Amino acid sequence: MTPVTPPIEPMLARLVDDLPVGWWYEPKWDGFRALVFRARDEVLIESRNSRPMARYFPELVSAIDATLPERCVVDAEIVVADPVGGQLDFFSLQQRLHPAASRVDLLAARTQATLIAFDLLALGDDDLRPVPFEKRRRLLETLVTDPSASVVLTPLTTAIEVAREWFVNLEGPGVDGLIAKHPTSTYQPGKRTMAKVKYERTADCVVAGYRKHKSDPGAVGSLLLAVYADDDQPVEGSLFGGLIPIGVAASFPAARRRALIAELAPYVIDLAEHPWAVAEEHAAAHPGSRWNPEKDLAFTPLRPELVAEVRFNQLDNGHLRHPAQFLRWRPDRDPSSCRLSQLQAGSSLRLADLLQA
Repeated sequence: MTPVTPPIEPMLARLVDDLPVGWWYEPKWDGFRALVFRARDEVLIESRNSRPMARYFPELVSAIDATLPERCVVDAEIVVADPVGGQLDFFSLQQRLHPAASRVDLLAARTQATLIAFDLLALGDDDLRPVPFEKRRRLLETLVTDPSASVVLTPLTTAIEVAREWFVNLEGPGVDGLIAKHPTSTYQPGKRTMAKVKYERTADCVVAGYRKHKSDPGAVGSLLLAVYADDDQPVEGSLFGGLIPIGVAASFPAARRRALIAELAPYVIDLAEHPWAVAEEHAAAHPGSRWNPEKDLAFTPLRPELVAEVRFNQLDNGHLRHPAQFLRWRPDRDPSSCRLSQLQAGSSLRLADLLQA
């Protein structure tokens, strides 16, 4: 038993426009938040929603047992790096949450996870939550010392100039901003006492269609966004006629949703004329396939002539993880110039490079 026992909520961060001066700064990892409880032979790994995750990451249980003290509680992030290029891969991380034990073991060998530790809540008989972060960090540094292990320590800087350089240079798969912590702050579960700055990027996308709002058929629910493959890259999925779907833009005000119906009406076409017609035919011929999921994905096809500028933050394998924010129409842009390459993040650093930041 440890002095801090589950379930507990992790400490959170509030979004700010700029880094606060005089705080300490770390990369904001894009993985699964995890609270690790080790009590001698027992290792628990819980998600930020207190869901057990140890069964999905058996290699981390072994690493924690070999690396961390017999009685401790650590706040951390689980990430997975591509075994070839070493870049962090959220899609592969998601695949680790599989119900079949045989599949879990296979993935644990193929796409091994890393636990990136960034806070210490308990050690031995001591509850460290009332202790200033500065002391918690220094204790954690004495426990996690091997940068080549599966349990590693997150980089930290006390210099805001260095943190601003990190923000410029570390953008890419696996890092979606910076976290700032005041050195005297205590650990407050569920409270937004940390600060975070996140990357926000924009892209020009072809609007390939729209879906109607679930509760208002006379309004647009979401715009379907797409881009064209780059000339030097193979088309991702010939089913889409070269126009690759990447996600949606949603969350319009009610009046704007209704206005969009009329605004888009001149561009509505029959599905047979649309680049995605082949994909729809494939879905009909292959029920139960990935092209024909159970939920209703019916959409109103549009001539691929409209270009929208949208704001987004995270990508998974070239697709938007969350709905984008519509910013404006771009009548000055040729749809054919909306290419997949604009979605690529600036950095291609490997996990080892990131940890040595």
